[in-house]
Amino acid sequence: MAAKRIGILTGGGDVPGLNSVIKTVVYRSNEIKGEVIGLRRGWEALTHVNFDDPASIGRYVLPLNRENTRTIDRTGGTYLHSSRTNPKKMKKLPGFLSAVDFPTVQATKDGQTSTVYDMTKQVLSNIEKLKLDYLIAIGGDDTLSYAAHLDKAGFKVIAIPKTMDNDVRNTEYCIGFSTAITRATEAIERQRTTVGSHERIGIFRIFGRDAGYTALYTALVTSMRCCIPEYEFDLEKLIDLLMTDKRLSPSSYALIVLSEGAKWKGYQAKEFGEADAYGHRKKANVGEDLSDAIKSHTGEETIASDLTYDLRSGSPDFVDKMVASTFAGMAVDCIEKNTHGVMMGLSQGCYAVVPIPDPKLGPRKVDVATMYNTERYRPIYTNKIGLPIFLTRA
Repeated sequence: MAAKRIGILTGGGDVPGLNSVIKTVVYRSNEIKGEVIGLRRGWEALTHVNFDDPASIGRYVLPLNRENTRTIDRTGGTYLHSSRTNPKKMKKLPGFLSAVDFPTVQATKDGQTSTVYDMTKQVLSNIEKLKLDYLIAIGGDDTLSYAAHLDKAGFKVIAIPKTMDNDVRNTEYCIGFSTAITRATEAIERQRTTVGSHERIGIFRIFGRDAGYTALYTALVTSMRCCIPEYEFDLEKLIDLLMTDKRLSPSSYALIVLSEGAKWKGYQAKEFGEADAYGHRKKANVGEDLSDAIKSHTGEETIASDLTYDLRSGSPDFVDKMVASTFAGMAVDCIEKNTHGVMMGLSQGCYAVVPIPDPKLGPRKVDVATMYNTERYRPIYTNKIGLPIFLTRA
């Protein structure tokens, strides 16, 4: 095939495994005589790069080759850096584009309405100036929602899913999930000694704004109770279960892991700070609120631990390295076949090329009926024969 010029970017939060994708795309592209252009800071590269300013080009455009990517897969994070930029809903235009007329739309969040700009025409113009033939976008729901939009706007996009929440539709696995569970498990096992020494109730908050996969699977491998966003729990019932666990434990302690989006009946989740480019505000720590509620109801001492950002730090585990490298190779295979508008994924436990999810459908949720025991606030451990390795179907 004719040589292709391929752009690649990482958007949203970083996870371990991103650098394995980047390196493998570069190495595989080299085999088919392709050229890879790294776009730094996610979608911001295509909204903010100023081709009349060499410093701007240096900030946002990074040609990639075997030499400058040779060792990047040995660490976590993203070699290309990232941002939470949504070109369809830009709150503010770059200074050098302030006089350009972009389409506007009124966006409302928490009762406040603001004007945002759709910079898609600038994105397409910059892609043309970069002479790209394809773009590989690596991200979660938010990043991939714009990837779907861009492909429909006429440019060839291939998506690779990454998020610790594992909640991207059409795939059973997203890069970063395994390492997050591994890190959470290690942290909880370390803290058992402190919680047990003081005969307390240990409460662990973990990522999962809209979906409870991270909390559920952490509970699965640590034999803990968990609370997830898909099911509002009964506070008094949970406290009774935890007090029973504590009473039956030889070390007189109990543990529970909560998704950040978990809530009990009558509890109003708190948010703070300015909304990001995709309308998300930070959630207050539900673990601290549950800790206060348990103390108030029982007088017991608690320890509330926030296991969030530590889960996305450091090097990826074996699963994330393997899946990341495989997804990357599959993406280049798609380019060889002139395939676009697709996402790399796992379906029925097998690697597959699937449609980029429809952004209107939102994140993939835990199937409470088959995966979560609402009586015991634990994962369901039975009826797993025949399921894919990650115990869920896309």
